[in-house]
Amino acid sequence: MKLRPCRLCGEPLIHTFVDLGMSPFSNHYLKPEESELPCSVYPLHAYVCGACFLVQLAQFEPPESIFGEYAYFSSFSDSWLKHARNYTEMMIDRFALQSFTSSIDPTTDSSDVSPLVVEIACNDGYLLQFFQQSGIRTLGIEPARNVAAAALDKGIPVVMEFFGMELAHQLICEHKQADVLIGNNVLAHVPDLHDFVAGLKTLLKDTGVLTMEFPHLLQLMEHNQFDTIYHEHFSYFSLHTVQQLFAIHGLAIFDVDVLDTHGGSLRIYAGHVGDTSKMIGQSVHTLLQQEVAAGLRKIETYLAFSENVAHTKRNIWQFLIEHKNAGRKIAAYGAPAKGNTLLNYCGIGKEMVDYVVDRNPYKQGLLLPGSLIPIFPPEYIRETKPDIVIIMPWNLKQEIAGQLSYIRDWGGQCAVWIPQIEMW
Repeated sequence: MKLRPCRLCGEPLIHTFVDLGMSPFSNHYLKPEESELPCSVYPLHAYVCGACFLVQLAQFEPPESIFGEYAYFSSFSDSWLKHARNYTEMMIDRFALQSFTSSIDPTTDSSDVSPLVVEIACNDGYLLQFFQQSGIRTLGIEPARNVAAAALDKGIPVVMEFFGMELAHQLICEHKQADVLIGNNVLAHVPDLHDFVAGLKTLLKDTGVLTMEFPHLLQLMEHNQFDTIYHEHFSYFSLHTVQQLFAIHGLAIFDVDVLDTHGGSLRIYAGHVGDTSKMIGQSVHTLLQQEVAAGLRKIETYLAFSENVAHTKRNIWQFLIEHKNAGRKIAAYGAPAKGNTLLNYCGIGKEMVDYVVDRNPYKQGLLLPGSLIPIFPPEYIRETKPDIVIIMPWNLKQEIAGQLSYIRDWGGQCAVWIPQIEMW
């Protein structure tokens, strides 16, 4: 069998990181009438490159079939909106971004002198709305037309296409080069990393700043976050792998923030190689050293991950059997892609979890892919009074637990399964 090449360095992939079996696409929710139709499943087998240490999946569908219409709307998380607002305020202050309404002669063409903030995968405008409210020009790039429509409703200009070199050149021709270029939780979704990052290089102004946020592979491994592995996430990054990728295309990471979002993420700041206004800070060196100390430059570290995942699966089944045998009703809160990975890997269906609720009306009335667990609005919990509510988006457990505080009225409890089983 011909080995697949690494999408970063091209070396053949021979090392398994974790094999989660066969699974449907995690964001392909089903209508009830589709429940008895054949379900397409694909290998969810993550490999790690022994040369550059990029963790990655095979690509089974073109991005157009996955992201042409998307079920995830960023604005349904209050904590994520707060994160976006805080980021906006920080960037405006740190990089002295001035609004054209306060800094420009009204007779001057603002497009020539005012900063332009461009976000790739802008989703429903959850972030750019805050720059726009501050009087700063914005442009969103979002291929999923249903979520892009929500951004347009906020008055945000959106280009509804996939990003890469071709679109970057088109935007340059339209005089839309970015002073600030943003990509939050998009890098993992990109099958052709080199075309994408070459596009970033092209679109960024000579003295512009690029920021990207992505889940940190070190946190995924240390906290057993295997459920964040699904077909839409083609790659899983350490700072080391992203630094290698950017260097190939003439971009240099000069700062990095460690975030608690999505179970532990990095926000990297980058500019063009040769931009002397952006010197590489100690934070970059420190985090690279932490990754070395954690073993992320040794293949043995990656090969040990699979057993931790199998152990978690056994513990979850033990939890479910114990509580279902005791006659307890179990529901779940949230229908994220990560939850579908976990349910399908563990083989959990509606005989164990009665239903799931989600704030996103786009998902309500549908069925989870694979497990066929029905999705209801959050108020369904009050009507049915389950004994246990599993919080599937464990990264938002504090926010959601606060929303669910009322279940204590009938003795209900909240629980999470990742990184380990916890109930309160």
